[in-house]
Amino acid sequence: MDFDYDLFVIGGGSGGVRAARLTAQSGFRVAVAEESRMGGTCVIRGCVPKKLMVFASEYSEQVVNAHHYGWSMETGAFDWCGFRDRMHSELDRLEGIYQTNLEKAGCEVIRQRAVLKDPHTVELADGTTKTAKHILVAVGGQPKVPPIENADLGIVSDDVFHLDALPKKMLIVGGGYIGCEFAGIFNGLGSDVSMFIRGAQILRGFDEEARGHVGDCMERRGITIHTGCAPTQIEKRGDRVWVKGSNGCEDTFDCMLWATGRRPSTDGLGLEEAGVKLERHGVVCVDEYLQTDVPSIYALGDCIGRVELTPVAIREAVAFHKTVFEGEKTAMDYDLIPTATFTQPEMGSVGLTEEEAAEQEPTLVYATAFRPMQQAFVGGEERVLFKLLVSKETDKVLGIHIVGPHAGEMIQYLGIVMKMGATKADFDRTCAVHPTIAEEIVTMRDPVRLID
Repeated sequence: MDFDYDLFVIGGGSGGVRAARLTAQSGFRVAVAEESRMGGTCVIRGCVPKKLMVFASEYSEQVVNAHHYGWSMETGAFDWCGFRDRMHSELDRLEGIYQTNLEKAGCEVIRQRAVLKDPHTVELADGTTKTAKHILVAVGGQPKVPPIENADLGIVSDDVFHLDALPKKMLIVGGGYIGCEFAGIFNGLGSDVSMFIRGAQILRGFDEEARGHVGDCMERRGITIHTGCAPTQIEKRGDRVWVKGSNGCEDTFDCMLWATGRRPSTDGLGLEEAGVKLERHGVVCVDEYLQTDVPSIYALGDCIGRVELTPVAIREAVAFHKTVFEGEKTAMDYDLIPTATFTQPEMGSVGLTEEEAAEQEPTLVYATAFRPMQQAFVGGEERVLFKLLVSKETDKVLGIHIVGPHAGEMIQYLGIVMKMGATKADFDRTCAVHPTIAEEIVTMRDPVRLID
């Protein structure tokens, strides 16, 4: 059969774009359909604008601390609208780069929604159809909102970057990384921030000690965290939102943000009609080579519900390209993926948590918490946390967790070290760089506890 394309990609996010570019550069006919903006969640409504907001939110503290270092500075009012507009100009620039790079690689870019009609055919929003030997679904995910009356009075993370004004008083519902990151951002920008979280602690799934440390720091910075609490009643009162929680607390806010998880954007895509199996919440079922039950259809990124991180989607795209277009069957390696949570303070993690290590084998825990030099000089009380989990039997490092400034930068390189199979002895024989925060990772000599 003569197809229009060798590969048709549905979704112009980081994973879909990488797969398309690699394949087009290898001489194949490729098209990418994107119904919204090129760049996907990460570039347009996720990692990039959020990190810019993190940067913006940190300057007020820096100005205060500068006085102790001899600088005469005054903190002026934060210009939300000025910052917001500049941020969107940067996102426009990045979107243009994505578009240009696709076109340079020889991809056809279709700015329309595409849905599956059969294993080799997609239908575009204008009613035209296209055929392809292979179809890649890379549609990403979208925020979930709980089914509660008046839930529409709240916003989701996509809306944060378009607010008309900075909220004076804000409620964030959800204690995952998205909720915690935005709590730190808006607190730093000057908003009065409260959180409702269902569990006893924020950041479920992360190392218990590390997430507890982050939570304590957030509360010391002025964020109010209501644990074991979910909204039970929501009402519009004037131009504000009144919310009552399951723990009995109630208050009125300028803005309520739902940060209660994400789900794949697979509704109405025609996947099941084409024979593709979906799991709960619309997750696309794929094998180790990212192939669905339909041999010609593949999927990657957030819509397959494995590890929902941009760099993972990009690596999945490389594996897909090698498998399908280079004849080299390549499975994605999900082991030891370093992650950074841009809370304030930051948290970086790679490998097992202490709780996971305890279930696996006897483990030595090395940990230290201290005031870094820059903070100690200004009388700051916030401590950084370093934590190593080490196999008692083999001396191999099983997990690393850091909470503090530049944790994300440090964990990137420690991820390489762990991929290489480093032992505690390797850390011990590495000379420290002094004076740095990072030197603590090689100066912890004695374990604080053994977990059996």
